[in-house]
Amino acid sequence: MQLNPMNAIQGAMILLTASSVVALLVSSNRKLTGWFSFLSVTVASGLTLWASAVTLISGPAEPVMYAKFSLWGSTLRFCLDGLSAIFLALISIVGILSSLYSISYMDHYKDYHMARYYPWFLLFIAGMFGIVTVTDTMWFFFLFWQIMTIPSFALIRFENRKPENVRAANKYLIMMELACALVMAGSAVLALTGPVAQHVSGLAQFDFDALRERMAAGGVSPNAIVLTLAFMLTGFSIKAGVWPFGLAWLPDAHPAAPSPVSALLSGVMIKTGVYGVIRTFFWLLPGIAVNGFSPYLWGGILAAFGTVTLVVGTFQALKQEQSKRLLAFHSIGQVGYIILGLGASLMILPEGPSAGTLATIALVGALFHTINHALFKSLLFFNAGTVLKATHTQDLNKLGGLIAVMPLTAITCIIASFSIAGVPLFNGFASKWSIYVATILGSKHAALLAICGLFGILTSALTLASFMKFFGITFLSRRSTIVNEQAKAGVKMEAGAFMQIPQVLLAIACITLGVLPAIGYFIIGKALVSGAQGISQVLAAVPITSGNLTYGISPEGGTAMFVPLLVGVILAVLMVCSWAFSRLGSAPRRTSDVWLCGYDQEADIHRYGAHNLYGEVKHLFSRKH
Repeated sequence: MQLNPMNAIQGAMILLTASSVVALLVSSNRKLTGWFSFLSVTVASGLTLWASAVTLISGPAEPVMYAKFSLWGSTLRFCLDGLSAIFLALISIVGILSSLYSISYMDHYKDYHMARYYPWFLLFIAGMFGIVTVTDTMWFFFLFWQIMTIPSFALIRFENRKPENVRAANKYLIMMELACALVMAGSAVLALTGPVAQHVSGLAQFDFDALRERMAAGGVSPNAIVLTLAFMLTGFSIKAGVWPFGLAWLPDAHPAAPSPVSALLSGVMIKTGVYGVIRTFFWLLPGIAVNGFSPYLWGGILAAFGTVTLVVGTFQALKQEQSKRLLAFHSIGQVGYIILGLGASLMILPEGPSAGTLATIALVGALFHTINHALFKSLLFFNAGTVLKATHTQDLNKLGGLIAVMPLTAITCIIASFSIAGVPLFNGFASKWSIYVATILGSKHAALLAICGLFGILTSALTLASFMKFFGITFLSRRSTIVNEQAKAGVKMEAGAFMQIPQVLLAIACITLGVLPAIGYFIIGKALVSGAQGISQVLAAVPITSGNLTYGISPEGGTAMFVPLLVGVILAVLMVCSWAFSRLGSAPRRTSDVWLCGYDQEADIHRYGAHNLYGEVKHLFSRKH
């Protein structure tokens, strides 16, 4: 059989499924199971990365149908276009790094058997591969949703001796099954109303392409379209963690899972919800003139919910004193930026060709932030996991001074912190800048976007404040009691190579896409062109870059151009000037003991901890989360 992208994807899913059985059989040997799982994920992800690259370079392969069940209205059919290729690549990259990280990290759980981890881990990745490539929106969608959901449920409750973890897993399962039911209900409303499409031969009624053809053929009532969009948006928003749904499950689920799984949950799994929203509004709808669909209205809904999500998620993160819980709330906040970008694109698009560039920039910015969030948030969960393994606590109040004993982890953590906060020359800034440009310049077409963009900019400052706490308390403050005890005992706290390599690679990626954002724009541009359908066809035809590798976007004749190289030069000059100015007075540097108000011995009570920061925010959001 000749290898092609579709065969590669199916081979990857079969390999992971079979490997989960083998992993169960050899799970008594912790290291053997870890290495076997890593090799299985690497080979499977190698196949999917190759398939994604071929799709982006050569265009989408012909969809492959393996079975048709006319009685059920479903077909087992897979399609890999540019949009699927991006998400498939993200799942593959984070999957490989998480499996490598797991080999050493899972030694942290000496009282738990690996039969409860690696088999589920492999199935979890296989399920995500399936959900972003299957075209059925009913029964086979349900199948792959369960293959994604049930293993992740088992992984969240991995430490099942902790009642709070079991409760977190149960809430997660309920919310995910509700999301699945809503998406299926939306598909049923559309598939069972209006004329039967005849343009896609051989497809059952619940196939994605058949649904789009049904709308294009006309005859579907406006009420049915509104109901379909409402069901699907709500279902995928639950999965993505959009406010208010994300507050119900995400802040409990992500901290409960082992850190490599937290990276998968936040880095890629919630992105399957983003994938669903994009696929629904930009690929399912055949155009903006569909009867019953108002792009301005639905775009406004997305923009408003995205803005509330990014503000609430970030404000709640400022309150947190547990490392992984803080990161979980930031997952909600960063998804808000993505949803805001999607909403802005829909709101601007109807304004005609003059607004087409801004609408494309908004969509590309949302996709770019999806990629960037997968990178820096996975890195942050690896950072938090490394600290947890070394200190056995997520409590930021009990941490401090770790930069001296965990320098590499500290360096990669500050890179990830700058990235998520949107500091220039890091990848988070490049994607957020695209969203800011679209919302601010697009406000002449939709006034709401100016307000949303302003909240987005202010929330980035709050994100930076949050990570000043996360990084500063953990690494820069004086050593806490726990750290001192570990150091006196001669315990090596820095992670080993298998945990360091994923962190270093992700940190390099964050810097690379920050300094050379044109790489990200180029990949996304290829993805939009490769298999664009419906509304996305209009956006795919609009170029947004100058073609220069050192430039970012170039909208509106260059009025909001971002040139990272120039920004870097300016920042370097300012830093040199600041250093030179500080030396002008020739003031001597002194080192002295900290004044402890008459107490002789330093203790944790004399240190600034996470609890001491942002007290007014805690009063403002007095409700416990």
